[in-house]
Parts: sequence; C-alpha cells; structure tokens
Amino acid sequence: KHHLCYMFSVLTVKAQISLGPWASVAVCDDKQVAYYSNENKKWIRESLTIDEPPDSRDWYLHQLNTLSNCTVSQCSELHVLQRMVGCDLVNFPDGTVSLRAFDEYGFDGEDFLAFNSDALQWIDKNPKAKETKMKWDLQTGRNKFIKKYLNNCMNWISTFNNTKKNSPDVRVFARRAPDDHNKMVLSCLTTGFYPRDIEMNIRLDRINIQNQISSGIRPNGDGSFQLRTSVEIDRNHEGSYDCFVIHSSLTEPASIKWGKYGICINCETEFLWLVIAGAPVLILVLTVIACIYKKKRSNGEL
Repeated sequence: KHHLCYMFSVLTVKAQISLGPWASVAVCDDKQVAYYSNENKKWIRESLTIDEPPDSRDWYLHQLNTLSNCTVSQCSELHVLQRMVGCDLVNFPDGTVSLRAFDEYGFDGEDFLAFNSDALQWIDKNPKAKETKMKWDLQTGRNKFIKKYLNNCMNWISTFNNTKKNSPDVRVFARRAPDDHNKMVLSCLTTGFYPRDIEMNIRLDRINIQNQISSGIRPNGDGSFQLRTSVEIDRNHEGSYDCFVIHSSLTEPASIKWGKYGICINCETEFLWLVIAGAPVLILVLTVIACIYKKKRSNGEL
C-alpha cells in the first residue's frame, strides 16, 4: 500500500481580505516529500518526479473569498479553507493494481466537497456546498484536468518508492510472563523499514498465533518505521516459533526463528535464584552422603 497526498490550509482574517497564513505540503507514505516555501514563492521538492499541485496560491484565495461571501451575522471574521488531494495505490500479490484517487475540501472546520473521479462529479457534503457543486460540475475542462492529474499519481508513487526503500531489521526475544511463570511473552521487533506498510506475525509451526498484541506502526527519528508484536506462550510447549515479515523491500518474506534456547530476558535470573535457593539443600545432601561414605569406610565396608 502506498499513498501520495497534497495538503493545503488557507487562512484569512476577514472576508474579502487578502490571503493570510498559507501552508501546503506533499506527503508520500507519511513522509514529507515537498512543501511550498512562502519565502521563495515556490515548491521545494525532494524528487522531481513528483509534480506540483494543479492549482495556484491565487486560486485558493479566490475560492476562500467566494465561500466567505456572507453577511456578518452568518459567519465569523475568521475563515479557513482546507484541501487534501492525491491517491492511494495497492499492489496485490497476483500482480493487479488498485488506484483510488481523492480530492476533498473542508471549509471552516467542516466537510465541504469531495470529487468522484469515476463519475467526474463533485459530491456536496454540506448544505452550503450545493451552489459550489453545481458550478464546479459544469467546469468540464477543470474536472478532466484533475482526473488526469490524479491518474498520474500512480506513476509518481511507483517512481518515488523504487528509490526509497529500507529493509526491516527483525529481532525475536522472550521474557518471563509477569503473572504466570509457566508462560513467557514472545516478542518480535522490526525496525528501520520504509515504506510504512508492513505485515508481521508470530507463528507456531507456520500458523499465526491468536491474540497477538501490536504496538502499531511507529515512526523513527530518521524517517523509517518500527513495529513490535507480542504474545504469551507456554514455556514448556515444544514447537517451532518464528516471526514472519512481509515488506515491499524484501524479495521474499523473512522468517526469523526463535528456539527453546533463544534470547530470553529475566529467564537466567530465575534460574540463578533457583540455584541459590537450592544450594543449602544440595550442601546438606552432599554432607550426609560424605558422612555415610566415611562411616562405611571406617567399618571396612568399602
């Protein structure tokens, strides 16, 4: 799964007044790949294969002023126009591809309009958007341009992700269960992977174990991601445990095995305390054996 999304936020202080704060960024798989520099008045792009958005800064000002055209009693002095435009791409194991394009608007904190790229029509999500929907539906040239722009999204995603891939570093370890010393918590930690989408499961004899607990995919400081999955297992159960990982950076799924003598945190401590606790008994037994041996030897029985 991959996605590319442009996000815009436009703010004006008063209706029919010039444009206020402006923020616009492009995000690919949750990583910023481009942004608009207000200082340089242009887009700064990490990859030239990702095109600039279809509308200019002045276009947003025009739309914001049009939508804000109401009486003082009907709207506040502060108005915000937001937009998300982009696509989601899914590559299936059989080689087929699914592409979902989207173009959505919000006005003053509420859903406003959304573009149906299949029907080439706008969907009004707010009673205030009906007039804008009718006007934009008649703009066939603009709608076809957006349709073509969104379709190109698939090529941009493919190009970007072919050059931005990091393989996951996978570790498997266990620790004593806090409430039941007959059980262990087996964990699988994978980190450093990019893109974000990943599938990971702890398996027993190649079958996914039920009731796994996941941390969810989390970001690392370098832009890569990490994921941790854990499950309770019977420490005396015989079987083959492994961590099974599927990621687009791997030519085939990775299987990292965990055996009975694999890494186990706190297990050695438990064993040490058992030895310490049993030491006095062991010393007593050895002393008794030594006494019996000495007595028999003095009586000539040995």
